[in-house]
Amino acid sequence: MFSTAFLDLPPLAGASGTVTLPGSKSISNRVLLLAALCEGTTTVHDLLDSDDTRVMLDALRVLGCGIRQDGATVHIDGLNGQLTNPQAKLFLGNAGTAMRPLTAALAVLGGDFELGGIARMHERPIGDLVDALRQLGCAIDYLGNDGFPPLHIGTPALQLDAPIQVRGDVSSQFLTALLMALPLVATKDIVIEVVGELISRPYIEITLNLLARFGVTVQRDGWQRFTIPAGCRLRSPGDIHVEADASSASYFIALGAIATRASGQNSIRILGVGADSIQGDIRFMDAAQQMGAHIESGPNWLQVSRGSWPLKAIDLDCNHIPDAAMTLAVMALYADGTTMLRNIASWRVKETDRIVAMATELRKLGATVVEGADFIQVTPPASIQDWQAASIHTYDDHRVAMCFSLAAFNPAGLPVRIEDPKCVAKTFPDYFEALFSVSHTAQESIPVICVDGPTASGKGTLAVVLAQKLGYHFLDSGSLYRITALAALRAGLGLDAASEGAIAKLVTQLQIRFIHGHVLLGAEDVSETIRTEEAGMNASKVSALPQVRAALIALQHSFRQLPGLVADGRDMGTVIFPDARLKVFLTASAERRAERRYKQLISKGISTTLPSLRADLEARDARDSSRTVAPLKPAEDAQLLDNSDLTVEESANLVLDWWQGKQPFQTV
Repeated sequence: MFSTAFLDLPPLAGASGTVTLPGSKSISNRVLLLAALCEGTTTVHDLLDSDDTRVMLDALRVLGCGIRQDGATVHIDGLNGQLTNPQAKLFLGNAGTAMRPLTAALAVLGGDFELGGIARMHERPIGDLVDALRQLGCAIDYLGNDGFPPLHIGTPALQLDAPIQVRGDVSSQFLTALLMALPLVATKDIVIEVVGELISRPYIEITLNLLARFGVTVQRDGWQRFTIPAGCRLRSPGDIHVEADASSASYFIALGAIATRASGQNSIRILGVGADSIQGDIRFMDAAQQMGAHIESGPNWLQVSRGSWPLKAIDLDCNHIPDAAMTLAVMALYADGTTMLRNIASWRVKETDRIVAMATELRKLGATVVEGADFIQVTPPASIQDWQAASIHTYDDHRVAMCFSLAAFNPAGLPVRIEDPKCVAKTFPDYFEALFSVSHTAQESIPVICVDGPTASGKGTLAVVLAQKLGYHFLDSGSLYRITALAALRAGLGLDAASEGAIAKLVTQLQIRFIHGHVLLGAEDVSETIRTEEAGMNASKVSALPQVRAALIALQHSFRQLPGLVADGRDMGTVIFPDARLKVFLTASAERRAERRYKQLISKGISTTLPSLRADLEARDARDSSRTVAPLKPAEDAQLLDNSDLTVEESANLVLDWWQGKQPFQTV
């Protein structure tokens, strides 16, 4: 997951390949709560690992539920409707799929509970659910503004004779909460009557389907009247598998419709969900097909490719796919006219006011947008010249971040900045990694920052910090020569001209990764092994072999991957990446570099002297500067940075300022 302040997506040219989706949030949290409330032990497979599911798991643990987790498999010992801890204060973040059903379940069971979350959760309405529960005799008080969390829940005096009325036109989660909670107290038939039009009906179908898996069959009279049968009990199904998230599938369905091509690898294969999904958002397929996507489907897979191009504008009632409909608004940027998405009033009470958010960010890209109480109308930029590079504010809303990533495929070849990319952790923590795994673009479109400089100038340390702050890949070029020498010796090769061809071939087979300051060769951490004086001398030997240098240049180029690269060395800006967008050359004095190296060695218990270190560095500078191949020197367009008196953080901030100045959108 990218935890940076922002993530810059370079212009992306196309996409193809296979994506495996995470589990459904809607199914995951429903299953977790039902498993906790029921009789017996339930093993949940393929559980989504996200902010919302962690919030639910933490709450269930606090309530006394036995939970044993092994990766995506969770074993839950059901409470059989009897809380072992009837007093708790629960923090539920911004997880509506935890707040609403837990409110209902705890209200009918009774106790002394306080339920709250982040500031946005305290702006999301819950009054209609509270009103319905109060009809039952539940004791619920508002601790802040009436109609909104946080809540205090006490001991109920249940009255089950009269039908319970609940509004259905604000959020289907209110009805879902009642349906999941009332089997706990169904000593007689309990009737729920929906007032007004029930929105997001497919989510209710998910709830009814899962209740049946846990032994409770709810009788339904249309979409207005639901009956919980007397004497029903929640019982564990034993094992249950969580379907992949159909809402998350929408981004990759859209990707296939927008970014695949007519030749070569030309489709996106989505694993984990198919057309027979129990999730309503799978009907996003129908809308995407109306816009021109070509979709094939199997039991748990979808294959999507471009059909009509440009996409076709549509006019659609989106009541049945409220979350996935956000993706349609971004697909509208690639359509041949004006797209109208109707009946989406529920967008206003989600993680943010999504109608306002989508309209605001679409306009940044150059679209013409009309918004209303329950609709949004999107007209794409009139021409390529009308597209604009944009920094997308994400409002701490995972779906805003994910759907606007598709704007990076714009025909104008403009980058898109996604602010606060970690907000995708709510449902799809590895979304951007999945996107990059199937996206491609021209090598020259992938940004590179080069940090060059003499020995002990701090270039490696600075480059690591820059890569972390930008979410870019990192290349320590000096390590490659050391690793090559190490691998050659382990393969029984001499570090001389006689083995030159064999070593060059070996380079093409090396699997090298730089992760959190560690250097990995295959699965082995060789960070310490390659830092010895002997390793440095061996690196010098292989660097003198022309075929090996050529192979290593190709290897270094391979590190240029989405979303970008920070490379450090002595010839990154002059030889390896001469087209890099930003080149930095460190110019700290030999005296200051010697002082830094002295402190490092002394801290490790290695005896040395300042004069000897300085003399050694000056001698190395002279040798490196006079090399016939790739001599140490700044590129003509490099920014010179004297970091003699700067901390690493100060140096990094200065370089980031230079980098921001090269971007086409405003800084965050």
